[in-house]
Amino acid sequence: MTTVLFDAPGPRTRARHRLYTVVTAVAIVAAVVGFIAYLNSKGALAYHLWEPFVTPQYVRALLVDGLLKTLEMAFASVLFAIVFGVVFGVGKLSDHAWLRWICLLVVEFFRAVPVLLLMIFVFFYWGITHDEFGRLGSVVIALTLYNGAVLAEVFRAGIQAVQKGQAEAAYAIGLRKTQVMTSILLPQAVKIMLPALISQCVVAVKDTSLGMYVAAPGLTFVGKQIYNQFHNQFQTAIVMAALYIAVNLLLTLAATWAQRRLVGEKKPLDVGMTAISTAGAETQRSTV
Repeated sequence: MTTVLFDAPGPRTRARHRLYTVVTAVAIVAAVVGFIAYLNSKGALAYHLWEPFVTPQYVRALLVDGLLKTLEMAFASVLFAIVFGVVFGVGKLSDHAWLRWICLLVVEFFRAVPVLLLMIFVFFYWGITHDEFGRLGSVVIALTLYNGAVLAEVFRAGIQAVQKGQAEAAYAIGLRKTQVMTSILLPQAVKIMLPALISQCVVAVKDTSLGMYVAAPGLTFVGKQIYNQFHNQFQTAIVMAALYIAVNLLLTLAATWAQRRLVGEKKPLDVGMTAISTAGAETQRSTV
């Protein structure tokens, strides 16, 4: 049997592929074992270096004072960034030139400024006088401005990716521009934008680690206190990396589930026609 691009593999090719798979798996296992043996020879696996991560007091500090604060900052910044992105993303599509230019300047400015520099600026301008709330707020504000600027471009591109016929059909039945945007374009653009939104949420979670430089409570701040006390920078970095990876994997799984649950697998045209029909019915009822 053949396909357009290549012939289906025969028995000898399939056997060769199985051999490649076995050899690759053995090489990976050997590399992992070799790396562990190397760490052991350098004393990196000594119990006293890993002891904080099995001690309830330090585990609680990592999870409650570290990971929980990190998730709080990430959730708040993503929530505000979505609002920021919708406002300025839609603003860049405005018919008014002055509004488009203002939104363009704001978005391009905050996209260009490094997150750490923005965080430090907010902290020394405002957060330094508000104790822990100021440190947390500095991280949230900086991440909101940066991620909101990125999401503004995501929303703009997602809206423009919707077929023009959807908006034209909506205008044809008498919908106003606001109704077209909220009832027709944005619902269809969500499915297009969702992968980028998930990616930006992951970026926000990781960027909270920069809060260490403004003494904001979080995972990296607690980790720094641990390795300063036990002098186990490598071990602490491994544990913190594992926590960040676990959180981001869970976030990706949750977002994938939400996409299947809320968006479904409908084609954009089907979604658009359903939204147009619903909005048209609402317009007729309001007219009557």
